[in-house]
Amino acid sequence: MAQTASPLTVPEIIPDQESRSKDALEPGYLVVCWNDPVNFMDYVTHVFQTVFGWNREKAELHMLEVHEQGRSVLARESLERAEFYVHELQKFTLHASLERDE
Repeated sequence: MAQTASPLTVPEIIPDQESRSKDALEPGYLVVCWNDPVNFMDYVTHVFQTVFGWNREKAELHMLEVHEQGRSVLARESLERAEFYVHELQKFTLHASLERDE
């Protein structure tokens, strides 16, 4: 008499839909530069290029945003990295702060 073989079942692996990247789990912090009446626009552009490694066009875009709107969000980073950028900008006498990104 022939024996019946029991079917082999392999568990189905379903990717976790709730998984999020590290960025999604960790709150971000915004690096904000504020307008001031002291620093020249060319100097602010130079500082943005030096601190962030941006090209001239991007640095000028943010400098104009600071000049015309009073502030510009320069980056969204982890707390430690945002603090680093704020301190670097302050070394160049720019008025910078960080805000928690909601």
